[in-house]
Amino acid sequence: MTIFESVRARLTLWYVSLLAAILIVSIALMYVLLARALYVRIDDTLHAVVQIAHTSLANDLNEGQDAADAARSTAEELASRQTLIAIYDGRGRLLAEAGREDDIVIPMPATDDLPVDEDLLRTIVEADDLDDRHRLAIRRIAIPAFNLEYVVVVGTSLEPTDEELESLRGILVYLIPLSLIGAGIGGWFLAGRSLRPVVAMADRARQIGVENLSERLPVANPRDELGRLAETFNGLLSRLEGSLIQQRQFMADASHELRTPVTTARTAASVALQQPTRGEAEYRETLAIVEQEMVRLSRIVDDMFTLARADAGSYPVRATEMYLDEVLDEVVRGLRVVAATRGITISANTLRPAPLIGDEDLIRRLIVNVIDNAVRYAPSNSVLRVALDRAGKNYALSVSDDGPGIPLEIQPRIFERFYRVDAARTHESDGGAGLGLALSRWIALVHGGEVVLAASSRSGSTFVITLPAPAEAGP
Repeated sequence: MTIFESVRARLTLWYVSLLAAILIVSIALMYVLLARALYVRIDDTLHAVVQIAHTSLANDLNEGQDAADAARSTAEELASRQTLIAIYDGRGRLLAEAGREDDIVIPMPATDDLPVDEDLLRTIVEADDLDDRHRLAIRRIAIPAFNLEYVVVVGTSLEPTDEELESLRGILVYLIPLSLIGAGIGGWFLAGRSLRPVVAMADRARQIGVENLSERLPVANPRDELGRLAETFNGLLSRLEGSLIQQRQFMADASHELRTPVTTARTAASVALQQPTRGEAEYRETLAIVEQEMVRLSRIVDDMFTLARADAGSYPVRATEMYLDEVLDEVVRGLRVVAATRGITISANTLRPAPLIGDEDLIRRLIVNVIDNAVRYAPSNSVLRVALDRAGKNYALSVSDDGPGIPLEIQPRIFERFYRVDAARTHESDGGAGLGLALSRWIALVHGGEVVLAASSRSGSTFVITLPAPAEAGP
């Protein structure tokens, strides 16, 4: 990886580039404004000297001096080392001058081309020194009281100002690169310090694997963006850890549940084959055991396959128009035969009609699982009560038994996969694998409803299935 592929280098480069652009634009603008202000101040000074010369000439003439004497007096009075002054008569003849260097040539325009009482500004360059520039202000002055005209030329050297600006440019030439170098070093340090938590998180993330998924990324400051990123990633790790634990538990429970019917069928077949000959009744009994275990195995595999497709979001839910009361009647008729073998009576109180839109096979499976679960844990010679009613905009299907109830501490877990009320996970030969309620909850959820344990005590338990009723079904 090259240096410019790192975030730290790119941040520093962007920072220095932006700062360079701001510095160059700002300094260039300030330099231009400063230079303009200096030159404008020079022009204002020249305008002021010309105006003073005008006033001085008029005053000298009023005091009785002639045109030449007034010009000489004014030139000597106003000239200085920084200011040159030359006064001409109306026909362009030089009357007086002072402060002018010998190598300065004043280009005089035609007198008639000069406006009266307005300054004409010009910049001239010495012939032998191109860096020595002079600024001139030329004005034609009319003094009507004496019927005289003068041409006053006032100038000053621009060399001091040019040298100051050149010195400033030299300072800026060094100042800008030094500032950018300092900013780059500071930006590199600050970027590294700001990205240090990212480096720490990357190092820690590189060390986290399946064997230590419980570890988390360090959170330097939970209030900033990097802290929130670390907390979000830690949340993801927590969910992954939970999913992995659930997957491992699922695989362990599935192996246990699948092993039981396979072991039972294998043992029954092995016992039957140990003797060279057996009677027909013994073989039929063995085959009945094998068939019973294979039915149970098929049911477990089918439930596991359905839940796996549900988790992947690939189970096709085929919604059609149906009647919930008719499906309930069919399920109750079928389960009454199973319940009767244990001396359990199923009584049904059904709302009619109960139109519903859903997957009929899944709805049937939902009702079978809940009622079959109640039959499995209901005591012999008891009554299992099934009731379908309307609750607002939903159907409420309740299943109540007279069983021993579910202990309060394990009620939140009864919808977990492979979980059964008995802690030892033992069950009768016709018992389930602990997938029925988990599958029932998923079926209810995909139909917009839910399955809940509404009540449970020593006198029995009540499960309630809630499914949304179509609007046209009426109250």
